[in-house]
Amino acid sequence: MRSRPDVLGLIVNPVAGVGGPAGLAGSDGADVQRLARERGARSRADERASAALAVVAASHPNARVLTVAGAMGEHAVRAAGLEPVVVAQSGEPTSAADTAAAARALAAAGATLVLFAGGDGTARDVATGLALAGRAAPPEATRIETPGDEVEGLDTLAGARYSTGEASVDRVARSAYRDLEGGGLDTLAGARYSTGEASVDRVARSVYRDLEGGGLDTLAGARCSTGEVAALGIPAGVKMYSPAFAVSPSAAGALAAAWLTEGSLPTQLREVLDVDEAALRRARVEPRLYGMLRVPDRPGRTQARKSATSAGEHAAVRAAAHGAADRMERGIRYLLGPGGTMAELARELGVAKTPLGVDVVLDGELVLAGASEQQLLDEVRRGPAKAVVSIIGGQGFLLGRGNQQLSARVVGELGADPLLVVAPEQKLIDLGGRPLLVDTGDRDVDAGLAGFIRVVTGPASTSLYPVHAPEHEGEGHAP
Repeated sequence: MRSRPDVLGLIVNPVAGVGGPAGLAGSDGADVQRLARERGARSRADERASAALAVVAASHPNARVLTVAGAMGEHAVRAAGLEPVVVAQSGEPTSAADTAAAARALAAAGATLVLFAGGDGTARDVATGLALAGRAAPPEATRIETPGDEVEGLDTLAGARYSTGEASVDRVARSAYRDLEGGGLDTLAGARYSTGEASVDRVARSVYRDLEGGGLDTLAGARCSTGEVAALGIPAGVKMYSPAFAVSPSAAGALAAAWLTEGSLPTQLREVLDVDEAALRRARVEPRLYGMLRVPDRPGRTQARKSATSAGEHAAVRAAAHGAADRMERGIRYLLGPGGTMAELARELGVAKTPLGVDVVLDGELVLAGASEQQLLDEVRRGPAKAVVSIIGGQGFLLGRGNQQLSARVVGELGADPLLVVAPEQKLIDLGGRPLLVDTGDRDVDAGLAGFIRVVTGPASTSLYPVHAPEHEGEGHAP
């Protein structure tokens, strides 16, 4: 017997993924978003959220979805033919605080599964919001009611304003949120704040105790604080290292449909990982643990955590890169994707490599560095071309994770044999039989890539390995 009905919630990050096709290695920050738009890029988060909900609508046409007003969810719910129930507002432009506040509002309104369309940064904000959901006002403070109990952004960690005497300490909670967002809890516990005559150190300490004792067991903790509330990412960002995402929008929709049909599903705690995008653009890929989310657990529907290349594997990477260099032909433009294996291939070719970009090489010469989707399309239309990609360790993705410049439009222009795949054999072994994955967002392009593909693993060695297009799975029914 269910103790309460299962209800879906939806959050859409309307700028998620906009930096990918523009070749910007991420979408964080107003300047990056503006540059991406200048390069003709746009976010597809809204349509990918709608695609996930369309799967839900096929089996639950009368489902109501708790969501955020406008572009942060309401539009996507309506586009899928479902009824939105708006329980939160957002700012313009939207912010990380809006996402965290929305997650808290969805949990408070009764959502048992929160879907979110975005990338690792969005997952991080959702984890913060859910960890803080239901937190009580500090006992030393007096709650000040706001109309409809709504807050703009994350005005306080518990979603309300507090005061000590005549002094509002809303800014204490704002500062606490910045500490959480920027660097964990290390500065919050001992921080002292003052508003006029009233010391509010006790408020900050209470907030810290609340988080440490019963919230997320610190942001690197081991359990969620929101009871049965689960979360699942609809992949729509640039970087998605966290294992909290479905492998595709339709897989997310299938899991959500099953959640409603079966009365929840088994869940697992999954890490929320994120990287500093500024460091990422300097080729420093250092994922950091920011929290945990309780994620529906069904094999093949959610992605694995990205794994790093071990020190002992570097010789195998060099061998694979050498093998790929030997197979490259004159007169063909090669679009070298991001990653360490591609950096090694560039060294083999004697050309400079944009660490996280896509670079064009023709006859051993660098033609274009750090190309955007549109620039790649222009190059491909000048003559024969092929995309050179590696495998994301642990996840198995070839396309759709961190290399969105190699879009469906670009791949579609490359012809019948668009990819040269290069990877050390250990990456295939570590997949444990799981297939390679493609998620360009175009069903026809992904279907054309599905089947088997030859992976160059060394100077004289290749492996034939299966490729799946997960967006074709789980449509119109629960898995």
